[in-house]
Amino acid sequence: MKTVDLVIIGGGPGGYVAAIRAAKLGLTVALVEGLELGGTCLNRGCIPSKTWLKHAEVLNQINEAENFGISVGDVSFSIQSMVNRKNQVINQLQNGIKGLLKQNKITVYQGYGTVHSDKRVTVELKDGTEEIQAQKVILANGSKPFIPPINGLEEITYYTSDTIFDIENVPSHLVIVGGGVIGLEIACVFNSLGTDVEIVEMADRLLPTEDIDVSKFLTKQFVKEGITIHTGSAITGVKQARKTIVEMEKNGEKVSLETDSVFISVGRIPNLMGIKDLPLQFNGKYVKVDKYMQTSLEGIYAIGDLIGGYQLAHAASEEGIQAVNHILGNPTTKNLAMPRCIYTFPEVASVGMTEADAIKAGYTVRTQTVDLAGNGKAIAAQENNGFVKVIADDKYGEVLGVVMVGAHVTEMISQATSFMHLEGTVEELESMIFPHPTVSEALFENAAAWLGKGIHYS
Repeated sequence: MKTVDLVIIGGGPGGYVAAIRAAKLGLTVALVEGLELGGTCLNRGCIPSKTWLKHAEVLNQINEAENFGISVGDVSFSIQSMVNRKNQVINQLQNGIKGLLKQNKITVYQGYGTVHSDKRVTVELKDGTEEIQAQKVILANGSKPFIPPINGLEEITYYTSDTIFDIENVPSHLVIVGGGVIGLEIACVFNSLGTDVEIVEMADRLLPTEDIDVSKFLTKQFVKEGITIHTGSAITGVKQARKTIVEMEKNGEKVSLETDSVFISVGRIPNLMGIKDLPLQFNGKYVKVDKYMQTSLEGIYAIGDLIGGYQLAHAASEEGIQAVNHILGNPTTKNLAMPRCIYTFPEVASVGMTEADAIKAGYTVRTQTVDLAGNGKAIAAQENNGFVKVIADDKYGEVLGVVMVGAHVTEMISQATSFMHLEGTVEELESMIFPHPTVSEALFENAAAWLGKGIHYS
């Protein structure tokens, strides 16, 4: 039996990052992965969706080329070529992870691990089993799509985020069940590919966990682009006829949608494979951990989607690092500002509290919103559709949250995150010099307007 300092279950962005950090700090590490290195994010989530969104963005730019005085002939695309390029991107990044693990002398087991209370791990390999004894264990099992109990669902063919990125044909009509992050990104892709898209969301608005101004803006934008939105609507059943029939209740009335394809994106649930027999404590469906990522079992940690929370790749990576720090006797419990990015058209990026969250937390809140319609760089690029909103404490001016909607704002949010991390104020934000012309100038304009000193905005 092999003995190591640390065994990590799961090779996603939480698991492999924790493995590399632990190895660099002197621990002997074994990483167990049943499917592909990179986990859901690399293989069935973040990277495939962003690859396809780039394809859609390029197609949109070509279709709008005449606005820039550029004439383009007939435009066509190949869904199979899109799938192939997506796979090339995944393979390139997978090979990068493999190289990093090898470079850091991490033993990788390609198989499914079962964890025992004594921190012994049994790995089911292709050609037998192997046991590893660890001093510590980090569970980074990840999650899988939640499939709701919809009548008739087992009788139709439907897609989830695990299967949509290998689709063989572009549907003429697509019903998306769920108006969260994944559903909206997929809606943008297929809308750009010419599909008639309808979104069904049970809540009263899209993106119900984000700032309400984001929901209002994206709803207006999506409708403008021809996407049909049904909020406050619940799917009651599906059935297969000449086409797929989706039945729902909306405002107390029964409505039927006829479609070619259905995409289910109503959330994710933890993957408990290999840990079901552990006497772990849970918070609902998620594994319970303390502020150091340690579970109820001494020496066994859990991170990422397994413990709920943000369910973001970069959150899992940070949690993995925190777990390693505690294992090495250097605990960190910083309450970090966690940026959230949504890669719709236009993009959404936010950090900190929403306006409603800040009010609920007891702050006296003052907000300022600056529209990108007048931003020079955005106008030049014909990407001036969006806004920047700063949420701050009225008494001291501490920045509590920032919301951005617009092209490339996911690349801008880290600037706001740094202010959140350093407990910066609106006055300090206004005192910075921002380069011109940039879209990020909107942050300066926002702070100046918040202080009553706006140049282009009052």
